[in-house]
Amino acid sequence: MTGLKKFLYGVLILIAGTPAYAQTPVTLGQLLDRVNTNAPTLITDSAAILVRQSQAAEVRNNWLPNLKLNYQADIGTNNNVAGPYFGFGIIPSNSRGVRVDNNTTTVSANVGVAALDWEVYNFGSYGAQNRVAEADVSTEQKQFARSKFALQAYAINNYLALLRLQQLMEIQSANIKRNQEIERSVYSLAKSGVRAGVDTSIAEAELSKSRLNYLELADQLKQVQLQLATISGLPYQSIVADTLIEHRLIAQSNSLPMMNTDTAGHPLINYYQSLYNGSLQREDMVKKSYNPKISLEAAAWGRGSSVDANDHFNPLSSGWGFDRDNYLVGVGISYNLFDLRRRHLKLHSQKVETDYSLKKLQEQKQLLAANASLADAQLNTAVLRLDEIPRQLRAANAGYRQKLSLYRNGLTDIIELNAALNILYRAETDAVQARYAYAAALFQKAVTDNQVGSVLTLIK
Repeated sequence: MTGLKKFLYGVLILIAGTPAYAQTPVTLGQLLDRVNTNAPTLITDSAAILVRQSQAAEVRNNWLPNLKLNYQADIGTNNNVAGPYFGFGIIPSNSRGVRVDNNTTTVSANVGVAALDWEVYNFGSYGAQNRVAEADVSTEQKQFARSKFALQAYAINNYLALLRLQQLMEIQSANIKRNQEIERSVYSLAKSGVRAGVDTSIAEAELSKSRLNYLELADQLKQVQLQLATISGLPYQSIVADTLIEHRLIAQSNSLPMMNTDTAGHPLINYYQSLYNGSLQREDMVKKSYNPKISLEAAAWGRGSSVDANDHFNPLSSGWGFDRDNYLVGVGISYNLFDLRRRHLKLHSQKVETDYSLKKLQEQKQLLAANASLADAQLNTAVLRLDEIPRQLRAANAGYRQKLSLYRNGLTDIIELNAALNILYRAETDAVQARYAYAAALFQKAVTDNQVGSVLTLIK
């Protein structure tokens, strides 16, 4: 049964370890290219840009006039009395027909109208509406760039996490082999009577723990692969990090370009700047939307009726067709005096929104500066850790080899040997963590300063 367990553990380790090392790695640049073209969020945001552009095209045609054609044919009575009233859109129009006697004779009539209503000038309101629509398009485009920037940072962080997990799995695999080596030594010494049987139980427990740790790391690695697959469209099994990226970054540490925060072209700053600019344009639109409006009005119409000019009730068939034609052309100006108050209130609300947008812009600039300083501090600390790691590794490896030799010669116990093994394992994981921290800090600074392209060019 013990042999079967060992075989099954070996198969699990082999299966879990094969995908990470048997495939061609995906470089960080390749991954980012895939994210830029396949990320669901970016596809959605690009569609939102098309919506804003369509709305802007709609606004640009607000100047078009209204030209309405109407025609109606009616049968009814023509029986009026003199006196004024408000129609309220309910009382039908019935021209003429004021007679001494009540007359409910049926008459026929028809009317056709072509009416033009054109707001030809509104003192800049059309232009202000167009500028607001264009600002909305610009804001949507900046939102797309901001989403792309955020996804880029997310992809880089997960890629480096994937690389760290791959390296930890390699270390854990080596740790399993060392535990197997210890187990073989324990069995050999126990059979010869040099060591107590309890040592074999301790060795088996340590070996089992190292195998379980490996499986846990393999599960974490798969989760990161799935997260990257979601935004890149790649099969998760094919996403294997390039293990040389950290070594290239460390080797090129003296050649790294000076990175200063690109506030002029930074996607975060550009997005909040576009919100602020859009709010300013809305202020201008509010100012001009309550201006007077100059309109061109024109109409042409024809009428016919079965009642003639002498007030004779003719056959109903005589009421079809036009007996009279008319036209009317005029220019008018309209202004609502109470719009002065409405304009003041609306403009005050919009100015408050503009002030909020300005404060958000200033806040983002401050956060960006703070993040840049934090990235600098983290990068300096990571460099110091990299300098210390080789000494830790050499000492831990030497200590383990000495303890293993002493144990084999009966000069120490398995507790001290396992302690030395744990120190070596911790030193190796510290080395992985140090390289990861350096790469993560460097890319964090590059992301914060909007200089990722420069770093990617350096490690190609």
